[in-house]
Amino acid sequence: MRTVAVVGASLAGLSAARSLRKQGYDGRLVLIGDEAHRPYDRPPLSKEFLAGTLGEADLGLETDGEDLRAEWLLGTRAIGLDRTDRSVRLADGRNVRADGIVIATGAAARTLPGADGLTGVHTLRTLDDARALRDELAGGGRLVVIGGGFVGAEVASTAYGLGLDVTVVEAAPTPLAGPLGETMGAVVSGLHADHGVRLLCGVGVKGLSGEGRVDGVLLEDGRSVPADIVVVGVGARPCVDWLAGSGVALENGVKCGADGRTSLAGVVAVGDCANWYDPRVGAHRRVEHWTGALERPAAAVTTLLAGGAVETGVPRPPYFWSDQYGVKIQFVGHAGVADSVAVEEGAVGDRDVLAVYRRGGEPVAVLGMNQPRLFVRWRKQLSVLPGVR
Repeated sequence: MRTVAVVGASLAGLSAARSLRKQGYDGRLVLIGDEAHRPYDRPPLSKEFLAGTLGEADLGLETDGEDLRAEWLLGTRAIGLDRTDRSVRLADGRNVRADGIVIATGAAARTLPGADGLTGVHTLRTLDDARALRDELAGGGRLVVIGGGFVGAEVASTAYGLGLDVTVVEAAPTPLAGPLGETMGAVVSGLHADHGVRLLCGVGVKGLSGEGRVDGVLLEDGRSVPADIVVVGVGARPCVDWLAGSGVALENGVKCGADGRTSLAGVVAVGDCANWYDPRVGAHRRVEHWTGALERPAAAVTTLLAGGAVETGVPRPPYFWSDQYGVKIQFVGHAGVADSVAVEEGAVGDRDVLAVYRRGGEPVAVLGMNQPRLFVRWRKQLSVLPGVR
């Protein structure tokens, strides 16, 4: 290959570029990013950066003196992929021709219909989002977080630490039931009540109120929650619209094999936009976690450089972590396939538990709350298990 284009310049794209050089690719390397910023770390945006304890310079992902010998095309968005001449079309009118393409365009925060035109309403996905929200939180007031997932919970935790009056609204009966299951989802989301943060569950949001600036969140049961600031944390959508008509199969993102290969030869996908096949559960999964964006590009690059002629092995079980109200939360595996979950260490009331999820008696997932040492041992064990079907 003479030219490889990596479309997406966040962690997954940077990891792919590093893997290309590490695996011996010495040709032309082009990194394309829609943000003007060099690659930066996203997890701190909802925590340390938002709290003001971490600066922008601390977010950089590139190491001192690192040189990937790459062309960086930042601040320009990919708008199309032409499979005939193997080129990526950019919004600024340029075309980048490439023999190999890595799709790493990530995901974008979902918005709330009717929020346009109201100031004080935020999503949190990018550095620019975090800057704007941090400036608003500095003024204090009443914050309503719509969505009780991990990003929403982290924002609530950070805002609580800054002294704001915080309410979390979650449409599902139990927050985090999707990734953690109902039992442990209730345990983890109990951190809100432990710290006096209001949690309203089982009710959807009808809309927002305010003239020019938001002043309340209207719930579907008729209630109104006063708000000076609103953060919408209702998930993310994969950024794959630009691939329409390209021949790349799309299904909840870019549909991939277990090694990142797509339906188009010479094209692989990684990161939040990639819906990889997971042999452990016999289904495709889109993993929106930092560790997946760091680790999986190596396998995809191996596939790209070898033309799919090598076996890359089974990806490690998905792993993620969250920091909320001073509690370290870690999770690995697949809660959705479990038929039981049991707390094996610690006490639920103290929020220092180690819980193991099993299917047919075999462990398939582990949750730790302030149990880092024991969790690491279980994570290593889970990584060598064959998985479930």
